[in-house]
Amino acid sequence: MLRLRPYKKDDADRIMSWCRDERTFLLWGGDHFGSYPVPGSVMHDKYTNNNGDCEEPDNFYPLTAVDENNEAVGHFIIRYIYGDPRILRFGWVILDDSKRGQGLGKEMLTLGLQYAFDIMKAKKVTIGVFENNAPALYCYLSTGFHTYINDHDFYLNVLGEEVKVIELEITREEYYGK
Repeated sequence: MLRLRPYKKDDADRIMSWCRDERTFLLWGGDHFGSYPVPGSVMHDKYTNNNGDCEEPDNFYPLTAVDENNEAVGHFIIRYIYGDPRILRFGWVILDDSKRGQGLGKEMLTLGLQYAFDIMKAKKVTIGVFENNAPALYCYLSTGFHTYINDHDFYLNVLGEEVKVIELEITREEYYGK
């Protein structure tokens, strides 16, 4: 059973260790952190001194998922988008690669959705996923997210391959079945 807690400085090296290769690093969000490999100190600096690259103050909430032994097993961030505190975005989602396939990603994001809807009072949560990241897409869909039509397609170059980002969302009503 997992629980969420605020990100701590000591988490950074562990989280970065889950990016075992450049491709994983880039798919996680490495283009925001510089060239692979990146030490945890760079991640921590971005989080604490640069507000996670969010321009608005008080708009960056990094969370770490820990197991019953208080060991970090996953991580993601929450931020407001479009200047609307009722619309949240999950990002920089990563799970300890040795823990994949156990349902922990779904459990972590379920806890995140409960936090977003119950504590932060969001009406909608969005998330993006690369179309070739089938395990992440499956995890997000199994958590209740669904695709939505947006005005434009977004692509990112990952090691010479143009990869499309699929946008997903879930509303409070959809999550709670109301």
